[in-house]
Amino acid sequence: MIKGINKISFVLVLAFLLLLASCDSKVVFTESMDMKGKNWELFNPAVFRIPITDTLSSNNISFSIRTGSSYPYRNIYLFITTTSPDGKSLTDTLQYNLSDEKGKRYGKGVGDIRELSLPYRMNVFFPLKGNYQMKIQHGMRIQDLSGVYDIGVRIEKAGK
Repeated sequence: MIKGINKISFVLVLAFLLLLASCDSKVVFTESMDMKGKNWELFNPAVFRIPITDTLSSNNISFSIRTGSSYPYRNIYLFITTTSPDGKSLTDTLQYNLSDEKGKRYGKGVGDIRELSLPYRMNVFFPLKGNYQMKIQHGMRIQDLSGVYDIGVRIEKAGK
């Protein structure tokens, strides 16, 4: 009798996990890079290799950044270089506000750490299948940017 219950429990848990995994089916890619010592070095860009198989769907691309109270600025500049499978690249310079004029930081979190989603491009079509590379480098005027815990990329299918 116990063996029968264990099999049923196993099947139910497996079904639940499969259901849970399919709930976020809009996500195409998500990954983040931790910063060693919570310090983002100027010449240590975050590099992401993004496998793309769907060239027909439109996608939304955003970044996530987690910072601590030791982050010294209200904003951040980012240099984004995206390289397609055929070797062509596109570079953008972006500026995002991380806090308001009074120093109240945006994003969610408790205590010292705040996570903020930064929209990048909406309704993007990837023209080629293959591996894209996205390199993110901070563009602040100092070598080592303290208070940055991690930076990430999230690509999800755009809603219809």
